[in-house]
This record gives sequence, C-alpha cells and structure tokens, in this order.
Amino acid sequence: MSVDENTPILRSCIKLPLATDELLEVTAKAKDYAIMHGAAMRSKTSFSPDSLNFAPFVLVPSAFPRKEFEKAIALQPIINRLMHNVAHDEEFITTTLAETIKVDEFTANLFKIYRKVLAHGFTQRISLGMLRSDLMLESGCPELSPLLHHLADTTKSATTAPVPVPVAVPVPACAPVPAAGGGGDDDDVDEQAALGKVEEAATAFKVGVVRTISKSSAYCCWKQVEINTIASGFGHLGPASKTIQSFVLRELGHAEKLKHMPKNDALAGLCDGMVKAWDIYGKPESVILFIIEDISYNICDQRFHEFYIRETYPHIKVLRRTLTEVHREGKLGQRKELLLGTTEVAVIYFRAGYEPGHYPTQGEWDARYLMETSLAIKCPSIQYHLAGTKKVQQALAQPAVLERFINDPEEIKAVGKIFTGLYSLDDNEVGNANYEMALRTPERFVLKPQREGGGNNVYGMDIPDALKRMTRVERSAWILMDLIHPPLTQGYMVRPGSDMPPQIMDMVSELGIFGVVIGDADNIVHNYQAGHMLRTKLSTANEGGVAAGLGALDSPYLIDSEDEDASN
Repeated sequence: MSVDENTPILRSCIKLPLATDELLEVTAKAKDYAIMHGAAMRSKTSFSPDSLNFAPFVLVPSAFPRKEFEKAIALQPIINRLMHNVAHDEEFITTTLAETIKVDEFTANLFKIYRKVLAHGFTQRISLGMLRSDLMLESGCPELSPLLHHLADTTKSATTAPVPVPVAVPVPACAPVPAAGGGGDDDDVDEQAALGKVEEAATAFKVGVVRTISKSSAYCCWKQVEINTIASGFGHLGPASKTIQSFVLRELGHAEKLKHMPKNDALAGLCDGMVKAWDIYGKPESVILFIIEDISYNICDQRFHEFYIRETYPHIKVLRRTLTEVHREGKLGQRKELLLGTTEVAVIYFRAGYEPGHYPTQGEWDARYLMETSLAIKCPSIQYHLAGTKKVQQALAQPAVLERFINDPEEIKAVGKIFTGLYSLDDNEVGNANYEMALRTPERFVLKPQREGGGNNVYGMDIPDALKRMTRVERSAWILMDLIHPPLTQGYMVRPGSDMPPQIMDMVSELGIFGVVIGDADNIVHNYQAGHMLRTKLSTANEGGVAAGLGALDSPYLIDSEDEDASN
C-alpha cells in the first residue's frame, strides 16, 4: 500500500466536518451502540474475560466504486473454485512449496502432516472452504488509459498549447477532491467547474496525476492482496459495522444514504456453510467444533458464529476447544470418527492453528494430525491450509498456471486481472533477479512470509536490510509483492481511549469478500459468495488488522457516475 500527496480522494458519504457538538454526541452514542450490538473485543492492554471494549470503527461508511464492488462479488465463486482445485492438486502444492519448506519450519510442519495424510489416504474426502478474498483499490490501473486519452483531448481543446501526456505513468482516476473551502464537501465537480479548472488539470497531467475529473471518475480497479483459507474472520463484525454506521447516518439525518450500503449477510452465509457440511456428515448427534486460541481477544466475532448456529439450528451443538485440549481429550473411534470424550465431531472450524505460537509443544501438532486423519469435515483441511500460503498465491499470478485450474478463457482473463505483481525470491536466476530488483527499488514493494494474522510483512525501505540478513535459501520462504496505490477516503476513526472529539483522517480501505465452497477432489456440491467486510486504516499505517489493533471496522458506501445524491 502506497500513498503520497498526489493520491486521489474518493468523495465522502456525507459532508464533513461535522459540527463539534453534533460530532461529540453522535460518537458517544455510536460507542455505546457498538458495544450493545456486539461490535466489541477484549482489550489486549488490560485484558479481562469479563469485560469488552468496542471494536475500533469508522463513524460513517467509506466510499467504494459500485462497479468494482459488484465485480468482486461476482468473481468470488470463481476464486472459490480456483482455490478448491489448487487444494486438490498434490503435484502443484508439492512443487510450489518445495523450496519454502526447506527454510520455513512452520510451513514444513504443515506439509509433513499433508504428506502423512496423503500416504494413508484421506479418511474424509470432503473439505469445507470458508475463504476471504482481500482486495484493495488500485488508483493506477492500465484500464484507465482510454479515460486518460479522453481527458487529454478535453484539456487540449480547452487550452492554447497542447498538454504532454505521460505514457509510462498510470493516471489515478477516482472521485474528485472536495471543492476548495468545502471542508470535506463531497459535491461532484460539474462540467463548467471542470472546464474552469483546465489549467490545474494541465499541471496535473504534467506530473502524471489527475485528481479532479468529470462524473465518470469514481473508477479505480481492484487488486488482490491475499486469499485467506484459514480463520477468515469478521463474518460477524463485517455486518456489525454496517449496523453501527446505519445508526449513525440515521442520527445525523441521512437515512436516505442507507440504500447505497450493500446488503451483508456474511454471518448467515458462513454459518450456513458449516451447517451444510454438518448435514453432509449425516450424524444427528454430532457437533461442530471450533478450534480456538488460549485467549480469544476477538471473542464477539467467534461467539456470534456459535450463537447464530445455536439460535437458527438449535439441534446442532457447538463446542470450543484449544489445540491443547483436543490433544488431551481427543481420540479416534472405530470408523476414525473424531471423539471428544464420547461426543462425535462432524465439522471442525479452525479459528486458531494458523501461526507458530498456536503450537507451543509437539502435543498441539499431534492434535492437528489427529484431526486431519479423522472422519470430521475440516475448515480448512490441511490441503486448503497449504493452498492459502503466499508462495502458492505468487505462483497463481502467472497466467500459464491459472490455465491449470480454470478452463474458461474469460474466467482466466478476469482472475488474471486482479493479481498485482508477485515475485519469487528463490535461489535461481529469476529469484536472484527479483532480489536485485527489490534492493534497487524497495519503495515499490512489500515483502511477505508464509503467515496469516497480520504484523508479519516488511515494507518499502525496510526491505533491503531484511533481505540482506537472509541467506539465499532463507529468501525462498518469502515473496515480493508490488505495493498497491489505493485512493484515500476521509473520515472519523473512533478507537477506545482515543481523544474526543475524533479528527478527520486520511484513510485507505481493504475489502474482504467471503466465499463458501464444499466438495471433494471430483465434485463441488456448494459454491457461493457469502457477504463481505471492510477494514480501514490510517493512510500512514502499513498493516491494517483490527484484531491486531491497527485498523478499524468499516463498510462500503457504493458510488458511481450515475449517483444522483452526489451533492449532500
């Protein structure tokens, strides 16, 4: 993620700033509303199992181009199928991770389980994938070049001298910057105003950036950040953020804006996926098992999944256990069914197990292997877990590799467009060239290991030192990724313990689209898109995890060139 003074700004949902008295009152209400509606977490700084803080949230929803949102929603079932096919390709997973497992102990341990399970044959051939495809808007897209030329022609016709148009620099073309003196006003720039600003536009072209253009400007393409195949959280907190912001908009007298906030049934969609897997297992007395951390800070997000299942399907019981507890209580029955005491487990939903700290002893690894060899349907199965590694994502960014898993040429083209530059750092000719490229221009990249959960990446100018500390072999545990250049939004971020009233901040957002896919190596029986979540962070922050304390809950406010409510 990269922003600078030329980064375009998407228009605000409502006119900002708010009057101080109004802001103080609505923020206080929103904090209480968040806690009372389950948009909350346990504090990491003053932890107590008996208390909650509201989860950080953005006061009003952030703008997101409607066409790009709809495109992401439509593409999710294809991504589900892609990842399902990848997970069931033994040769691809083995070859792709061959160098990584030599130096990454955690991935190597997962891979050992995978090989052992393969050697004995999968007891349960069905897998449940509850995925989250994370994406960011890219303001410098090649697809914008026709618009660039159109704008160049407009500018030339309105000036006496031709304006040079840079070819090599992509031109951000997002919604217009607020009008001067508007204090965050989000009125569209009309045609006369645009013509009256041709000199500024000409200057912008000279530096390769256009920040104020016509109504068609709410366009930025989106690029894939990563695909999560384990512990894809925020199925509750995604919809909860819409609930908070809907309340705020009503309190501020903007109920008419709610129609631009898309429906979000993520909690129901994901939980229904677990229930579909439970139905496939076919044992009425069996339970759904949640694998949890020793301490669950993101407790509401987890518990609301459990409570939804219990309230909607009261005949299905949900248990919560740590890996340590499964090691102590778990065993296999005569049919290799997983038993906790005398209770049979139908579905295992991992909300832990994705980082080394979750396996403090060999006992936790033994528990993971026990579950993988059992008859229970896993979310994710070990092959799905490995399919979600960064190394696999880097391999999938190559068009020739996509053809291995997707048959339809149009689908290959659509998926191929979403990948940003992803580069191997293996000790070979290609990897060594990428290593040198990262040293020369580190500001262009982010360095990623095979980890989930946030806080593990290395950004920009910190990359050379990190790479130089690695041996040639150690580098293969990492991938290099182009930094994405998202547009900015502006709004109020509300955090526990922060100053009041909150200040208007420059922010960037990451959209997650949930998907559910259930099937075996030969057939997919369920495949659907299952809602979304939006995380927003300060534009100066690299990481953006809400649970990690670096981002805030948000939800998309859809905009396009046809919006008739552009002036608030």
